[in-house]
Amino acid sequence: MRRLYSGLWWLALPWVVLRLYWRSLRAPDYRKRIAERFGLAPFRLARPSIWLHAVSVGETQAAQRLIRELRERWPECELVVTTTTPTGSRRVRELFGDSVHHAYLPFDLGPFIRCFLERARPVLTILMETEIWPNLIDRCARAGIPVALANARLSTRSARGYRRLGGFTREVFSRLDLIAAQHRDDAERFIALGARPQAVRVTGSVKFDFRLPASLREQAEAMRRGWNAAAGEGRMVWVAASTHAGEDEVVLAAHRRILAAVPNALLILVPRHPERFEPVAQLIGQQGFVFQRRSAGGAVTAGTQAYLGDTMGELPLLIAASDAVFVGGSLIERGGHNVLEPAALGVPVCFGPHMFNFEVISRMLLDADAAAVVHNRDELAATITTWLTDASIRARIGENARRAVERNRGALEALLTLLNASIDCRRDNRAASNERKNPP
Repeated sequence: MRRLYSGLWWLALPWVVLRLYWRSLRAPDYRKRIAERFGLAPFRLARPSIWLHAVSVGETQAAQRLIRELRERWPECELVVTTTTPTGSRRVRELFGDSVHHAYLPFDLGPFIRCFLERARPVLTILMETEIWPNLIDRCARAGIPVALANARLSTRSARGYRRLGGFTREVFSRLDLIAAQHRDDAERFIALGARPQAVRVTGSVKFDFRLPASLREQAEAMRRGWNAAAGEGRMVWVAASTHAGEDEVVLAAHRRILAAVPNALLILVPRHPERFEPVAQLIGQQGFVFQRRSAGGAVTAGTQAYLGDTMGELPLLIAASDAVFVGGSLIERGGHNVLEPAALGVPVCFGPHMFNFEVISRMLLDADAAAVVHNRDELAATITTWLTDASIRARIGENARRAVERNRGALEALLTLLNASIDCRRDNRAASNERKNPP
């Protein structure tokens, strides 16, 4: 089965490269640094490293504290961070500068992975969440490099897909040295698909262990004062965060209804991907809304109805300055995005029915009366209107959310303890190997 998998990869490779080029027509960074996709990392390390892979911005944000802890606890190791997307790459540079080595993840073919491993020299590989790459895992296993799946999640839907691959899935999952699962249900699904029970631990989600900058609230209050100065102290603000194509129209239609009940309401619309900033700006204008672009730097006036968040890295600030939040990727079948930033800020949050990438977290918030599910324009408009017009409900939902986040912190320390054992095991094995090669 592995040969079939690799053969299909080789056959698909020209089309994968063409797809990168096609995406680069809207996001030019996709055609840059192509050599890294073939394992030619822009570094050749003299010291061993810890290699962490985070797909894009969301996973990089989730791994932020983990990366900082790895740097502090194992200073003898270099730290290599790979991403798949240019936005993830930019976020790594913004957060860590030159303190980590960054490259794009190589295509999952043996020669490319082997080339990357020779350059990165990892003693431990950490894959975030659901990054299961069979040849990567195989090459690391052959080289004696432990592979940990951190903050691991596996939805019912994904498990069903893996189950169709039968023995190949069991082979791949059984080679993972550590699976630090977010929830008991995730752990059980991994074991049912072939992971070794002794390799699976339930640690919770490290996404709860993020820390917002101390200055964030001050910056948000300053931003909010500017908006209030233009439209009065009673202006209400809501954010539609990380939206995808097909959701923006729903959000704008809901906002039109919200304005009927809350005439001075301001919508902050933040598309998920930067290549969509311009099309969404055109859509807002076509819909007849008076709007301002964040990137333009102009002031929000009393007549401004929508504010396009077309900059990178400012979503937490915009959320902190708001009264309510809708998280996108959830009205369509994309699996949703992280709801914990608004929750930690005590801002009530709602999302659509398709939250399978955040199944446990979204269910936990719903069970705590700390969030709401909306299925369409009418429900989104009704929920946001209720929160903007009823301060007591808004405060109760927001406080429930904040407490839920606080109760679930601690996964990071549990994960670091397990990773420490993996690194110690690797050292012990290497020492034993050296003794066999060089007996006294």
